[in-house]
Amino acid sequence: SLEDQRKESEQFKFQPLISILMPVYKIDLSLLEMAVDSVKDQSYPKWQLCIADDKSDDPKLKAYLNKISQEDQRINVVFRKENGGIAEATNSAFDLAKGEYIGLLDDDDELAPNALFEVVKVLNEDPEAEIIYSDEDKLNSDGYRVVAHFKPDYAPDYLFNSNYICHFLVFKKSLIKDNEKFLNKEYDGAQDYDLILRLVERTEKIFHIPKVLYHWRIIPGSTSETVEHKNYAVENGKKALYAAMERRGLSGKVIVTGPDARYYVEYDVQKPEQKVSIIIPTKDNPEMIKRCVTSIVEKTFYPNYEIIVVNNNSSEEETFKVFEELKNEVPNLTVLDLPIPFNYSKINNIAAKEASGDIYLFLNDDTEVLTEGWLYKMVGYAQQPWIGAVGAKLLYPDKTVQHAGVVVGLFGIAGHVFSRIPGTEYGYFNRLQAVCDYTAVTAACLMIQKDKFWRVGGFDEEMTVAFNDVDLCCKLFTDGYYNIYTPFVELIHYESVTRGYETTASRILRFEKEKGKMRSRWSHFLGNDPMYNPNLTLNTGNFEVKLD
Repeated sequence: SLEDQRKESEQFKFQPLISILMPVYKIDLSLLEMAVDSVKDQSYPKWQLCIADDKSDDPKLKAYLNKISQEDQRINVVFRKENGGIAEATNSAFDLAKGEYIGLLDDDDELAPNALFEVVKVLNEDPEAEIIYSDEDKLNSDGYRVVAHFKPDYAPDYLFNSNYICHFLVFKKSLIKDNEKFLNKEYDGAQDYDLILRLVERTEKIFHIPKVLYHWRIIPGSTSETVEHKNYAVENGKKALYAAMERRGLSGKVIVTGPDARYYVEYDVQKPEQKVSIIIPTKDNPEMIKRCVTSIVEKTFYPNYEIIVVNNNSSEEETFKVFEELKNEVPNLTVLDLPIPFNYSKINNIAAKEASGDIYLFLNDDTEVLTEGWLYKMVGYAQQPWIGAVGAKLLYPDKTVQHAGVVVGLFGIAGHVFSRIPGTEYGYFNRLQAVCDYTAVTAACLMIQKDKFWRVGGFDEEMTVAFNDVDLCCKLFTDGYYNIYTPFVELIHYESVTRGYETTASRILRFEKEKGKMRSRWSHFLGNDPMYNPNLTLNTGNFEVKLD
């Protein structure tokens, strides 16, 4: 209960003052009252509410602001002499802030009564936390809570798609440099996005509270309703992204995509282009391997790549005929004979050691490339120092989703998200059409730099068939790399045509053994994948809310 929280607050070893900034301009007074009341109702008492009125010229509003600041010394108000817009008004509120931590609240939104308590609880558990954000939902015109956004932990590539961190954001005041403007007017409409992009560059102590602590009101004309109302905000968000890329030494172009105007960063490939080794294991699948290789040759403009077809115990005459054909037609293709018992991990590890590329692309023979320039798009990401594995959007032949990222713990061990929904849909908060960080991606099409692959020991050869890709990605994630899914590279995946399903007794036994290995090694991810959210179910892959 809130009363219990008040008592617990008194016992906190660390009780910081949190200054909440609220710019106010020509607001419906009843909405502002609800916003202010939501601060006054906090179960944690050490807060300061800093309100800057942006020259509203409304006597009733002025009287209300004077009244609340006189009634509660924790409320401080400044009346600006000129209208400066949201960024300048927030800066005036920032100038009033005395707290060690800063929180942001819009004048028509509401905080959950436990918002500050949960933040300070994190600060007591980990006093080094410098940025803390929570999940959020929206309040419709009838005051009902709708559209909950259950977010992942810090996901740098998803943040480049949109400001998913948004509300409720609390951060250490000292992250703002003495001589800099708190918010930049040139990014009005996307001023918070610019702020967050700057803040995350200054600390790695970023914490996410998987609870809805902020209620964002949907009112006609606000960006919470639709982005179409604020085209300038989209352009300014793009500008903020370019500025962040420049600060970080990243080159590429920012593209606005989708009906809700999200961003896609297409990174420039470093010159000269690193060699990519495309590794494709196969066994007696002549039509498939031919279609796969043909699609690569047709869709690849990247100048520096090789194809290694790994022949694992083929015996059919037609297969060898196709191998000869391909070697004659594709000068950068070799066939590596590997007559060992089938072990997916071992086959790929041996082929990777034989490969001459600086970047590996592990590819199933039952795939077909659809996207022109696909290698450029994937290499642009794989070359970034913080990125481990890069996965693509894989579609079944009927164009429904086969792979768009993997959640660890889904269906028990690991599962694909958005499985079997049309590949053109947007998915939960646009995730199907956005570059997203996931703890894992499938190795049916997985790109990774050679040194990162071997740094974590390659594929685990004890995992002969299942979960070796998830295990590799978990090792990368634990080592500090982010694994990403990009929807801007599409392939058809004629899944499990090659090896069949887990039906025989020996296969089922092996599958159970590999599941056991995943359980013992990655138990801390199984119920709490950091790129997912504990409020979402592990029984389906569509980001549905968990019903206890």
